[in-house]
Amino acid sequence: MLVLAGLFSVAMCRADEGMWLPSLIGKQIKDMRSKGFRLTAEDIYSINKASLKDAIVLFGRGCTGEVVSPEGLLLTNHHCGYGQIQQHSSLEHDYLTDGFWAMSREEELPNPGLTVSFLVRMEDVTDRMAAGTTGVAEETERRAILEANRKSIEKEASDEGRYSASVESLYYGNQYFLFVYEVFSDVRLVAAPPSSIGKFGGDTDNWMWPRHTGDFSVFRIYADKNNRPAAYSPDNVPYRPKKHFAISTKGVQENDFTFVYGFPGTTREYVTSDFVDYTLNWANPHKIRLRTMRLDIIKAAQEQDAATRIMYASKCASIANAWKKWQGETLGLIRLGTLEKKRSYESQFQQWAAGRPEYADILPRLHGAYAEWLPYAFARDYYNEAFGGVELMKPVALFVKNDFSPVGYETFYKDYAPGIDRAIAKKLMAEFWAHVDPKFVPGDFVAEVERAGSTDAFVDDLFDRSIFVSAESCLPMLSDSTARTTAADDPAVRMYDAFMKLYRSVILPEYKRLDEMIAGLYHIYMRGQMEFEPGKAFYPDANLTLRVAYGKVEGCVPADGVYHRHYTTLDGIIEKDNPEIYDYDIPQQLRDLYATKDYGRWGVWIGSLYTVPVAFLASNHTTGGNSGSPVLNSKGELLGLNFDRTWQSTMSDLEFDPTICRNIAVDIRYVLFVIDKLGGARYLIDEMTLK
Repeated sequence: MLVLAGLFSVAMCRADEGMWLPSLIGKQIKDMRSKGFRLTAEDIYSINKASLKDAIVLFGRGCTGEVVSPEGLLLTNHHCGYGQIQQHSSLEHDYLTDGFWAMSREEELPNPGLTVSFLVRMEDVTDRMAAGTTGVAEETERRAILEANRKSIEKEASDEGRYSASVESLYYGNQYFLFVYEVFSDVRLVAAPPSSIGKFGGDTDNWMWPRHTGDFSVFRIYADKNNRPAAYSPDNVPYRPKKHFAISTKGVQENDFTFVYGFPGTTREYVTSDFVDYTLNWANPHKIRLRTMRLDIIKAAQEQDAATRIMYASKCASIANAWKKWQGETLGLIRLGTLEKKRSYESQFQQWAAGRPEYADILPRLHGAYAEWLPYAFARDYYNEAFGGVELMKPVALFVKNDFSPVGYETFYKDYAPGIDRAIAKKLMAEFWAHVDPKFVPGDFVAEVERAGSTDAFVDDLFDRSIFVSAESCLPMLSDSTARTTAADDPAVRMYDAFMKLYRSVILPEYKRLDEMIAGLYHIYMRGQMEFEPGKAFYPDANLTLRVAYGKVEGCVPADGVYHRHYTTLDGIIEKDNPEIYDYDIPQQLRDLYATKDYGRWGVWIGSLYTVPVAFLASNHTTGGNSGSPVLNSKGELLGLNFDRTWQSTMSDLEFDPTICRNIAVDIRYVLFVIDKLGGARYLIDEMTLK
């Protein structure tokens, strides 16, 4: 532990890179102050007094939110609250299309299952986790001891259920931190703009700049009369936070200091060339091709029918999100030469390690483990993207799980077009047949394809005979036990069973075993990297725990002769506005406000242009999970809500390039403008502290 403590006390990282633990942010304060930060480390994180951490929540299971009033008012992204907005929408109240604005506390809508989690404290528990592992050479035994220690620490920290506690590994198990959360389950929807604002630009603009999306939604946290977490009750009252963010209405200028405080999901900055090679030359090309096939079929159908366009809008966006990200990631890794850099680094590391027995064979062992892992990882990707891309298997999965409640089935069939799915299935099954190692292809699938004569004929036969293809043939079966017995022999059920049996018995166990082996080897390699480069700051990879990333408001040059300035405005929305294109059809009310220049206090002059700021760029290191994170100024005041990265930044999960990596935030002034002028909910702004 003493050796590791020295390794963590190292020099500063290059500008703007890193996702730092709040409790250790004191090590970065000098660098932050040199860039314009005006607060203290204890202002960011403290367990002795209210600090900025007390105004930040993990929203649901993968986003961030921030408290902006003394009455529990919460901001996050529109896409983070999308599921709740959708659940409350109906033909009578289409909140997705029209937006939602509660004009009183009584109109705020509860959301069963939604939680927000405040970090109470975090604590280094590395020594406690390591207890009993000294001298244990067998990895399986070491992991068992670690797991027992983890459970003991978490149970103690939970304070008999009052808190949620989680021990998380950092630096591949070279350090462990305990995170203790207070979790609130009464979280109510307060406001959401129309999707034509909250998702403006849709898939077309996703990951791109310039961006003009008003990506926000508003919730409120409720507690019992003692300000403690409680299940939903009409008797609950708005939560009184220890801290809420003041809001800066002064805006941003290029080179202003900014920092993002949130819950980034996953990065892999310290992996070997093996993982980069797999990403670049195996996973991404195949996954991109498979999703391109799906999107081509869906978009062709959407162009021919308005109802299909609406039916598949959400699915299309979901498919395209990672598809577009992987393309940008691939281009970025190639541009940076990340694979070659990793290989060069490993060559230097190996020379250094040659005289150090504890590290001399770690890279050869990692390379060997990855060689074993690759075919299982590749098969796993194909099962997820090809077999998993056939929608028909979703109601089949419900049936196999003995879930006969009509709700899930009805929800599925409401937005399901068998013709589209059949066409997609033909493409995906042909790709599966062509590219997956025969040892990972179910024997029943082989037999059925050979019987039918081709994968296309197999798919046609499957869709022609399965009752799960339509609601009309499937739903009556749910309440008929005899029909359910017959359905167990349905061709789609047989195929699902065949694929999942092989996946669960052959692919997944070995993939997990090898993945754990690789993680154990990284435990050693990570420690070796720290000793090899004692002057480098090794920030921990993201793992959906609270982090601070800092940088500045900054445009960039993504290509030769191209400059991206750091902001966009309402005038850019009007330039894109097109009622004939779904992604760019803005509300008439916004057009009217623009025509009359009725911007209220949110209008600004930029040179001779009178407009409303919409979004801005900054060089903060972010990833998935940072959606909804507060983007703060040097005084800790809210400037905007992080909601995306630029397309050229998507490789930053593997290599961060400060010259081009940019996060995208919706300007808080646009958020307030929409709440005020479109929503007519100025009372919400009156709750906030404006600077």
